[in-house]
Amino acid sequence: MKKIKLFSLLLAISILSSCEKEQVSEQATMEVVEQTPEISKEIRKKVADLNFNSKHVEKNNMLLPDGSFTQNYLIEGDIVMSEDQMHTMSSASVTDKQYRTYNLVSTPRTVNVIGYTGGSQALTTKQRTALRWSVDNYNALNLGITFTLTFGTNYSPYDIVVYQNPNGQAGGVAGFPSNGNPYKYVQIYSGMEAYSTNTNEHVITHEIGHAVGLRHTDWFSRQSCGQSGESADPDGAVHIPGTPTGYDSTSVMLACFGADEDGEFGPNDVTALNYLY
Repeated sequence: MKKIKLFSLLLAISILSSCEKEQVSEQATMEVVEQTPEISKEIRKKVADLNFNSKHVEKNNMLLPDGSFTQNYLIEGDIVMSEDQMHTMSSASVTDKQYRTYNLVSTPRTVNVIGYTGGSQALTTKQRTALRWSVDNYNALNLGITFTLTFGTNYSPYDIVVYQNPNGQAGGVAGFPSNGNPYKYVQIYSGMEAYSTNTNEHVITHEIGHAVGLRHTDWFSRQSCGQSGESADPDGAVHIPGTPTGYDSTSVMLACFGADEDGEFGPNDVTALNYLY
């Protein structure tokens, strides 16, 4: 599958992006983010203890649908987490690849999703179609979580709001569940308008996967980005029985995506979600 180098992408379409499943790569030769002074050793250690890549962590002001910002940490390019959430995601008592986090959505559960339609954070027509396809794909699995979908601007009552960040980049960002609830905010970057509806579906599906507790399938190697990962034990990256422990090129949860994605779950994604939910 053709992958697009981030550097080439920057030159070709002026998209500023870091390489995550929500970013495009062509066996990408991503440079390691330096351990800048503003990220404390304690935060990097906590990130490493949860077996996320502690070299890819930065402070982040996350744009919300109403135009305000919330402060958190951006990990591995497309996962946001507060310091409090890092501490609640304990790495203890794991006995149990697709991989999940410790935090999942309580079941049975209806997850109400809204596609945001207000102002500069409004989803485009293409993104709205991709969101419909993504929700349909989740519901087709007959999981213990069922998704509803509407479009509008009153997002407060909803469990997940999917909206656009008009930053010109390719990709998206989301976080992990907490207190049995999915992560509320799923951003899709405006640069995705340059890609097909299927590729937008892929990115949205991936980000919703994070919001319900899935982490990157290739967290241990970042092979989809042309990188090498960090060694890790099972803490924080819990292997899902019935799925492979090696590289799975078909997974929607790979860390980097290509320009020609079909937007559909791979067979091991289906196994993983049916096991969890």
